[in-house]
Amino acid sequence: MAEPEFAASEFNATGVRIERSLRSLTRAGQIKIKNGRLELLTSYGREIDSAPVDSVQAGRPWFAARGRARATVNGTRYLLTLDEREAAGAPETGAARRFLDAVRTAHAREPRGPGETKG
Repeated sequence: MAEPEFAASEFNATGVRIERSLRSLTRAGQIKIKNGRLELLTSYGREIDSAPVDSVQAGRPWFAARGRARATVNGTRYLLTLDEREAAGAPETGAARRFLDAVRTAHAREPRGPGETKG
């Protein structure tokens, strides 16, 4: 089960299943968003992948159960199960939603150059 902490565009969840191309990389990993950077970590704290959060694409896959999100980090697609109970049909705790909101918030705070506007 993910244990999320959320403040502004920062996010931390533990107990996350991280998969790449139908291969499970960890069943108890961690996702961190801090200081504008997203990190995917194994259960031992070893980095799987990381990138500036403004270069990360994230969303909810149409084929997946609740509690799951997908993220593209440095061109690599990951399927993230933030809450196993939620994915199995239990009431939604919202860990996946909070992750997606944190990524969107970080994108909205992305610095813009002179003359550029949010659009």
